[in-house]
Amino acid sequence: MSPCNFVRQNTIMVLRFFLAFFINSTSHNINHCSRLPLTIPTFPNFSTSDIESPLNSLNIAGHFDFNNIHTAASDFGNRFHFLPAGVLYPKTVSDVSSTIKHVFNMGPTSELTIAARGHGHSLRGQAQAPGGIVICMESLQESKMHVHTGAIPYIDVSGGVLWITILHETLKFGFAPKSWTDYLHLSVGGTLSNAGISGQAFRHGPQINNVYQLEVVTGTGDVVICSEKQNADLFYGVLGGLGQFGIITRARISLEPASKMVKWIRVLYSDFYSFTNDQERLISMENTFDYIEGFVIINRTGLVNNWRSSFKPKDPLQASQFISDGKTLFCLEMAKYFNPEDADIMNKKTDLLLSKLGYIQHTLFLSEVSYVEFLDRVHLSEIKLREKGLWDVPHPWLNLLVPRSSIYDFAAEVFGNILTDNSNGPILLYPVNQSRWNYKTSMITPEEDVFYLVAFLSSALPSSTGSDGLEHMLTRNRRILDFCLQAHLGVKQYLPHYGTREEWQAHFGPKWEVFARRKLAYDPLAILAPGQKIFQKANTIL
Repeated sequence: MSPCNFVRQNTIMVLRFFLAFFINSTSHNINHCSRLPLTIPTFPNFSTSDIESPLNSLNIAGHFDFNNIHTAASDFGNRFHFLPAGVLYPKTVSDVSSTIKHVFNMGPTSELTIAARGHGHSLRGQAQAPGGIVICMESLQESKMHVHTGAIPYIDVSGGVLWITILHETLKFGFAPKSWTDYLHLSVGGTLSNAGISGQAFRHGPQINNVYQLEVVTGTGDVVICSEKQNADLFYGVLGGLGQFGIITRARISLEPASKMVKWIRVLYSDFYSFTNDQERLISMENTFDYIEGFVIINRTGLVNNWRSSFKPKDPLQASQFISDGKTLFCLEMAKYFNPEDADIMNKKTDLLLSKLGYIQHTLFLSEVSYVEFLDRVHLSEIKLREKGLWDVPHPWLNLLVPRSSIYDFAAEVFGNILTDNSNGPILLYPVNQSRWNYKTSMITPEEDVFYLVAFLSSALPSSTGSDGLEHMLTRNRRILDFCLQAHLGVKQYLPHYGTREEWQAHFGPKWEVFARRKLAYDPLAILAPGQKIFQKANTIL
């Protein structure tokens, strides 16, 4: 062993000892009534040259930028803006590895942290690195996408590639990924670090359940290939691991044959029980729709008429007389994939499924669109909002996973008392099957066979102090979270954010010890993903 490697290995051992001591101490000395915020460490000031010169001397194919750094301090949430010291634009995985190794070798006294940034769709600065280094994953150019069309089809992609790009590439071969998010202009590494949930999750599970292999650069700079059979601990840890154990630089994603068309359906309910009962019936069936979601509509004027631009009502006359003003309604949204030559068979199957549902009969709306148009549907809304200057506004989103046993109590309070008017954005609400989720990953879900994703996807007007303003929405979110906690509903946050260590431990529950052990093993200096605010930089431990 070389002297350099000997020193490095001993450094890791020492750091792991201190981190283990710190984690063990905090887990046994927690005041569970405390509401104190997580302490953010302060670091001594270093000159710019102390950071820039060593980084510029690294032998990398890409480059660092220490001037144009403001984009790396912004995200979709548009609420938190922390400037990094610099941005790395890597061309190779080796660039990522070399940078992390450099920061790791600086030791625990360095203030530098590292965050991987995909397409910048984080909500609360999770992909930011205050005073540290942001790695622009979209600039990775080392290898192209490769589609394998054998008995077990898959695609190999870079961690910075967007899902919309994967869709277009795989369709050239007649295939597509099985599980999606509603918005496709997100990076592979970003969604796999969380979960990746959409209307296909009831059948295929989230995106993290549809990955065969990963290439990961750990917090020590090691490049590791991992899968269920190779380095499985890291594989499962990284999936849903909030970026805490490594940066995903490559992924092998499961594919299935892709259809060309989609039958897109919406129906309305006025009764929450009927709405959820039909949703649960559909996701439990073997022969059902390919996509099942739902959303809550509160006091929406002209709702049905607004749908006419994309959907055709089955009963135009009755639909035109439907009044949505002043009502809380529940929309069940479904889709059936098909090829044109199979349209008749698909329509018969769809009619049979619809005949078993208890929706308001004259609120049946139908549309037939291409497979791409359906999957990329949210992007059309993005274009319209950008044209109106309403995309780059604060997004105080709240995403929750609610156990089936608690969904009625949750709905009664939230939709009956807390949220009684338009929420300035969609409210998603639909069930998924626990059996389709892999418990070995870092992703945390309620411990019931069926649970619901409930997502409040609000957009705030920056200058408003009314119900469409940021403070009003944040207050509403706090009321919802406080109710869930006080009523012991067993709710878990999706895309979680907490302010204290005890809240993070409560979130992970029995999985906290495994999560902390993996941090100790793969990122002992707590260099990676500081924006999640789960672990502090290791120099505060020593």
